[in-house]
Order: sequence, then structure tokens, then C-alpha cells
Amino acid sequence: MSTEQRPIYGGQAVIEGVMIRGQRNIAVAVRRPDGTVARMRHPLTSLYTGRLRRIPLVRGVIAMAETLTLGMRALSYSANVAAAAEGEEISRGSMAGMMVVSLSLAIGIFFLIPVFASDWLETLLDSELLANIAEGVIRLLLFLGYILLISRMEDIRRVFMYHGAEHMTVHAQERGDPLEVEHIRKYPTAHPRCGTAFLLVVMVVAILAFIFVGREPFWWLVTSRIVLVPVIAAVSYEVIRFSGRHADNPLVGIITGPSLALQSLTTRQPDDDQIEIAIEAMREAQAADGIQMSAVSNEASGDGD
Repeated sequence: MSTEQRPIYGGQAVIEGVMIRGQRNIAVAVRRPDGTVARMRHPLTSLYTGRLRRIPLVRGVIAMAETLTLGMRALSYSANVAAAAEGEEISRGSMAGMMVVSLSLAIGIFFLIPVFASDWLETLLDSELLANIAEGVIRLLLFLGYILLISRMEDIRRVFMYHGAEHMTVHAQERGDPLEVEHIRKYPTAHPRCGTAFLLVVMVVAILAFIFVGREPFWWLVTSRIVLVPVIAAVSYEVIRFSGRHADNPLVGIITGPSLALQSLTTRQPDDDQIEIAIEAMREAQAADGIQMSAVSNEASGDGD
């Protein structure tokens, strides 16, 4: 079976663990402080697996909503595993409150600051075109600065190690390699379909899209940035999907190069036990999807990529 024919799996890092998004289920594996592994499966709704998920552009909007909802569920689970080890429990209300605060900060930093800064620059430059470009550049610089800042935090560095383990495991699954540490260790921690790559593409597509959008009146400047988010996300998703399926193409490398370079900040080389957690999450997702691990391994040993 070729790489293109294999089921597409992806995921994200969570607190001391990894979430894998399968074909019909998500699975989360989290390392408890005592070294044991907590696991969770959850079926995907028809919205995320049905016909709409296969329609170009539409699927990008659905993928964005899916990433937010499934990511929140996986993060909440991993946080509660950590809290349970301390004899505590995080309520849904507390988790929802933290998510609201985080979302509000994100809107303020990556949305309001660039809009107000570019509005001031418009009066200085006397050009809507230059103001729109400046807005996009400011947003991109804030994003890069944020990534650089959090990458220096010790707790986040561990999450980034799990992020690397997730990518390496997905690489192995795509190539049909056995899900074992020694086979996974050879793969890079960067991956073309990474969420970080998606966000970077969103930033670039937004710059190109907003060049052609007027800035007056001010209410339209704000509203247009909100209304066009699904459109920009849809286009960006198609770019990421295409680049992921044609990663070996030299021309595609021009697109993926910057995002792969950025992942040097958002991923780290994982320990073996972190790769083991990513393997557990992948196996759990495959088992939930009804894939026989032995069949996959036998098939991989008989076909060359």
C-alpha cells in the first residue's frame, strides 16, 4: 500500500501525552506520574467523518472546528489525569473558564493589536494597501514571538517533546513501519501537516487575502477579519493537505520549508518513553478504527515505499 493510500492519522501533544485523530475515533494516551499509562477513546461524530468532510474548502472549516473541540477534549482529559495523581479534579466549568481566558487573550494579541496598530499606520502611510500588509506582518511577528517565548518555558518544552514524538509516530504510520521505538526514532520531529504549519499558512494567506479588502469604515475593518476567518482557514487547509500528500515534490518544498523550519521551535527530540506514549495513542486509535496491527506490520514488511 502506498503512502497516499494509507489512512491519514494526525494528532497533537497534550499534558504528558499524545492525542491521535483516527478515521472514526480519537485516542489519547497519557503518562501518569507513577509511570503507568491512562488511555481514552472517543468516537468522532458524523460531522467530522461524513460527506462534508470530503468536500474541498468546506472540509477546511470543519477541520478548524474539529481541531478546537477535539483538542479541548484531549487537553481536558490529560489535565484531569495529572490532577487525579495529586488527588484533585478539574471541573468542566474550570476548564471552560481557562479556555475562555486563553481564547480572549489570543483574540487580543493576534487580532486586536494588529488591527489597531495598522489603523494607526494607515494614517501615517496614507495607504490602505500598505496598512493591510503591515497588519499581516505585525500579526505574523506576534505569532513568531509568542512561539519563541513559550518554547523557552520548561513545562512547554516537555509538551513540545511529546509533539515531536507524535510527528515521528505519524511518519512511521504513513510509511508502514512497525510501531516500535527503534523504527520511529529515525524520523524527523517536523511534519508538513502540523497544526503549527497550518497556523503559519493561515497568517500568510490572511496577508494575501486582506490586501484586497477595504479598511473603511472601521466597523468593516474589524468585521471583515472575523467574517473571512473561515474562508482563510478553508484555503489554508487545502494548502496543507496538498503539501502533506506531495511532500517529496521539490516545488512543494518551497511551501513547506518555512513551516518545517518553524517546527524546530515547537517540537523537540523526545525520550523513548515519550515515543512509547505516542505509540500507545496510535495503536489505541487504530484499534478503535478496527485496524489489525499484525496485518499492518505484515503489509509494511512486504511493500516498499
